[in-house]
Amino acid sequence: MGKEQASRIQTSILNGAEKKALVWLAHRQPRWMTSDILTYIGVSGAIICAIGFALSSININFLWLSSLGLVINWYGDSLDGTLARVRGTQRPTYGFFIDHTIDALTITVMCVGAGLSPMLRLEVALFVLVAYLILSIYTYICTLVKEEFRLTYGKLGPTEFRLIVIIVNTLFIYTPWRHRTYFIGNEEFGIFDLIGAAIALIIFVMHLVQWFHDRKELSLKDPAKPYNPTK
Repeated sequence: MGKEQASRIQTSILNGAEKKALVWLAHRQPRWMTSDILTYIGVSGAIICAIGFALSSININFLWLSSLGLVINWYGDSLDGTLARVRGTQRPTYGFFIDHTIDALTITVMCVGAGLSPMLRLEVALFVLVAYLILSIYTYICTLVKEEFRLTYGKLGPTEFRLIVIIVNTLFIYTPWRHRTYFIGNEEFGIFDLIGAAIALIIFVMHLVQWFHDRKELSLKDPAKPYNPTK
């Protein structure tokens, strides 16, 4: 279906440094460590992140736990594939299935957790979730129709977005203006709600820009055929 031979498109800001770090880590994993174990470590990181978000409504410093969960999620989610490539134990079909079905669950858990925190309204967190899932669906479609697995959009990938969330968490802990609110219609939104909505809108824009580019390319590869009423 194209996924096994799909070329990986990864042009994010941190890509070069991240690749070196992941290969370095992969070579230093104990023999008992497997890609599956790393995948589940990534899942545990997402759960820790969500718990930290939820508990921050009791004490804001639990956002540090949330940020730690993001680091653990990066470690497991980013290293599982690298470990398989370094050891020559790739399972393309199984890996594609496991990795991306679990990705959908982990991002859902983290976004719901963020919506239970004092940082974001639940509907704003779910808006971010919808944007992320739409971009993910688009990525999987392109993996099939273009044989390209795009990991980055607009120089940003999952690692950069994790880093952005960690920065936002830190700002929320320390900035005195975190309680500033604005009314949009009859609804009151915090400044971090607006930041979250802006992140979602950026994801939507990246999706649309790439869609228009790919639509033009695919239209040339698969041009419209003239209608012949005699057939």
